[in-house]
This record gives sequence, C-alpha cells and structure tokens, in this order.
Amino acid sequence: MSNRYAELGVDERPPEVGELTPPDRTLMGPGPSDVHPRVLNAMSTPLVGHLDPTFVEVMDEVQELLRYTFRTDNKWTIPVSGTGSASMEAAIGNLVEPGDTMLVPTNGYFGGRMKSMAERAGGDGVEVSAPWGEPLDPVDVERAFEEHQPDVFGFVHAETSTGVLQPNVPELTDIAHAHDAYVIADCVTSLGGVEMRVDEWGVDVAYSGPQKCLSCPPGASPLTLNDRAMDKVLDRDEQPRSWYLDLSLLEGYWGDDRSYHHTAPITNVYALREALRLVAEEGIEERWARHRRVAGDLKAGLQELGLEMNAPDEYWLPSLNAVRVPDGVDDGAVIDHLLEEYDLEIASGLGDLEGDIWRIGCMGYSARPKNVEYVLAALEDALSEQGYEA
Repeated sequence: MSNRYAELGVDERPPEVGELTPPDRTLMGPGPSDVHPRVLNAMSTPLVGHLDPTFVEVMDEVQELLRYTFRTDNKWTIPVSGTGSASMEAAIGNLVEPGDTMLVPTNGYFGGRMKSMAERAGGDGVEVSAPWGEPLDPVDVERAFEEHQPDVFGFVHAETSTGVLQPNVPELTDIAHAHDAYVIADCVTSLGGVEMRVDEWGVDVAYSGPQKCLSCPPGASPLTLNDRAMDKVLDRDEQPRSWYLDLSLLEGYWGDDRSYHHTAPITNVYALREALRLVAEEGIEERWARHRRVAGDLKAGLQELGLEMNAPDEYWLPSLNAVRVPDGVDDGAVIDHLLEEYDLEIASGLGDLEGDIWRIGCMGYSARPKNVEYVLAALEDALSEQGYEA
C-alpha cells in the first residue's frame, strides 16, 4: 500500500500542525462580537448526550430564555442547529410553500438572500422597493401588497449591510395581516441589542444569529414561530425541501416528546444558554438602553473625527454603525491598518455600498465604553496615516 501511495505522489507523513494560537482581536465589525468570558467558560463544561435528562433541562431553559429575549410567549421557540443562515432558511423554507408568493425588500443585502431562499423553496419572490440605506415606507409596502397579493412578507429589522433600523414595524405587520399574509422578521443584528417585541408588534416568525448582540459563538441560532405560522407549517401539502431544517420533524425534538432528530451542537447550546442568562440578568430593556447609550458615544466620536454616518438619526442602527468613507481615503487600507497595528476588526460595505462605508459593530459584550475609546483612537491613527484631517 505504501508503495502505491508513493507512486501516486501521496505524502504518508502526518501533517505538522502546531498548537492553535489565534490572535486576541477586539471585534468591532458586523459580527462576530467579543464573547463574554462566562460564555467561553460554559463551553468548557462537560459534554453530555443530546437526549440526556440534564441536557433536556438545558433545552427547556434555553427556550424560556429565548422567549424572554424575543419578547414572546410562542411555544415554538428554539435554537436551530447551525448559523444564523440556518435559522433564516428554516423560517423561509418551512413557511413558503411551492406556489406561494413572498414579498421581500430591496433596501439591503439580506432582502436579496430572502428572495433567493423563497425561490429555492418553490415560491415566487417579488420585491417592495426602497433605496439601499433607507427603511421600507409603509405606503410602498401597501402598494406592493395591492399589486402582488403575497402570502408571506419578509423584512429586515436591522440591516447589517447598511446600518439602517426599520421603524414602524407594527405598521408593516398590520398591512400584511390585513391581506392575510404571514410576516417573517430578520432580527440577526437586533435581537438582544435593539428593541424588538415579537408578540406586541405582530411578527409571526422571527429569526436571529447568536454571534451579534448576544455575543455568543455561532452554531445555535434563535427562531420563533407563533401558532398561526406553525399551523401553516404543519398543514403543508408538500414536505419542505430540507429534511434537516424541517420544523415538523424538529418539533419532535424541541417539542414535548424530546425524540431524536439529530445530534444537537451541545456545547453551542451551553454557550447560548449562558449568553441568554446574561441578557436576563441585565434585563432586556436595560440591555437595549446600554447598546443605544454606548453606540451613541461611538457615533458622537466618529462625528468629531469629521466622519458621516450612513443612516440619518431617525433610523440609525446602534448595533451596527455604517460610516461613510471620506473622499481620498482607501477603506481597505484603514481596515488592514487596524487589524495589523491594533488587532482591531471593523469591516467594509457589502453589495451596493462596498467600498463606500465602514461597518463598525457595537454589539453585546463589545458594546463597552473602553472598546469605543479604543476604536476611535485607532481609527484616528489609521486615517492620519493616509493624510486625512478632520
């Protein structure tokens, strides 16, 4: 056998891989955010089986904590095993059936992803238009409903690509429900950091990721559905195209039976539990206020540097600050300088805003005054390296 490997040019020696030593970054980009030490500690606790009675208790606790954080009483509230895109696809792929029409926004990168997922589920994706960097106007949403009569309406509560927070959420959900449509809310960059009230605001389905305002490593992603939405999922004529994300099957594991479906990412569920415990200890409304307060200091400091925010004050997103790149400044060179000289991460724009903005997160454990002071000082230095003067 060894001769045959040699003939094929295969090196039989084991690869020489050293000890894992990732850099100690300060994460102030669009996610992940810095992870609280208590969450990291929870991930080092002993592993148990995914059907162990102890883990079943953990599952119950995580679901209750998620309900608190989403501001919902929904029974169908779970962490999906996967990143935020998995909870996104679980929401859309289960609620959208072949032949359904889903209305999605054009005002950011993730509206396009909603449309793609709806079409892969066999639905017809149609759009309500708004420029990148602006929220949806209820008048335009009403007009799109009259034109397309969609079965499902999706919107992005906190658009990570533009730094825009969608105001007037109850107005949007009222329009959808008046047309007997279901509402899916993308809360990836808002859950746990920006006010979001699933029940009070009439949201049928909401999904998020753990690595943003919850400051938890990716791997177990929040999802909630009300009874009306879950009834649609369970009454489908055709099974969802994903077996792994089929909520009618996941219900058996996360519902009352706790029957086997897949091996849950146990350590990630531990981490999510601890991250949500931190939310509950702080209090959800105080957590929203902290994000707004600390991000407000960041915004003020950026403006003192002569930098312009991408979003006006009325729909500024505290958890993700989109900052216009000044004329004559190389956005990528600034990002590289911060990473190389300060172990500090921020990010460039996506899609239509690529190269035009920096995206500076202020989320979860990263939303601390000392991080704001650090990023402002480092950014001032990086800009001066390019000859920029406020």
